[in-house]
Amino acid sequence: MTQGSDRRFSYDDLVYLMNRLRDPVTGCPWDLKQSFDTIAPYTLEETCEVLEAIASKDHENLKEELGDLLFQVIFHARMAQEESLFDLSDVVHGLVSKMVRRHPHVFPDGHLHSERTGDETTTPEQVTERWGQIKQQEKAAVKSGPLSAMPDKLPAALPAMERAKKIQKAAAKTGFDWPDCSPVYDKIQEELAELQEAETESQERVAEEFGDLLFACVNLGRHLQVDPELALRQATGKFEQRFRTMESLAQTEELEFQQLTLEEMEDYWQQSKRHND
Repeated sequence: MTQGSDRRFSYDDLVYLMNRLRDPVTGCPWDLKQSFDTIAPYTLEETCEVLEAIASKDHENLKEELGDLLFQVIFHARMAQEESLFDLSDVVHGLVSKMVRRHPHVFPDGHLHSERTGDETTTPEQVTERWGQIKQQEKAAVKSGPLSAMPDKLPAALPAMERAKKIQKAAAKTGFDWPDCSPVYDKIQEELAELQEAETESQERVAEEFGDLLFACVNLGRHLQVDPELALRQATGKFEQRFRTMESLAQTEELEFQQLTLEEMEDYWQQSKRHND
């Protein structure tokens, strides 16, 4: 395993690298000290950095962040292998088996190398519906008792907006959904009025109604086919950029930004919008 001057590293090299890092005799002390629990925060962080690169359309950085996320998969699989739980080949086998099973329109006889005739035209919407049906069948095969339309395995670390969207989509598949955007707008107005009313009551009620308002906004995004998590990331990024421009404009005029009046800040905000938009 020597590195040549023009040699490109491969997937096998990545696995070899991980094995070297976790070698109990010659490995890295930091890597050897890690466990599933200690690595989990890094896995979440790398996932968020992938999403950030996608949101900012930074494709060069996306390449690097995907590599970091892949390293997390390799790391977890190696630790599982050391505990005789499973290994990387089990992860790959389970993934490919599941994807073949959930794509019968591509693999009609249930085999990876089966050929698709191309006679059947399948829309993305039909694929999504069939995917959900297959997942329900899989759930029924391993679970006894009454089944719920609600997803069973949403991770606790999943962003709240993404979790809300998935829960709403699951409910919608049963027919429990508004037919279009109009009643969702009405629902948002209703929740906003209830939030304003809650301000005269308790902080607990304010928090509850604020949550209901956010949940309704996620529902609107779903009906508008706008991803709420990505939309909020972009809006936050836009605000940050404009705010930094405000500070920069004030600095060029030798003014202390925090000493400005709200009216003066608003003037710089409008300048910032013209500067960035």
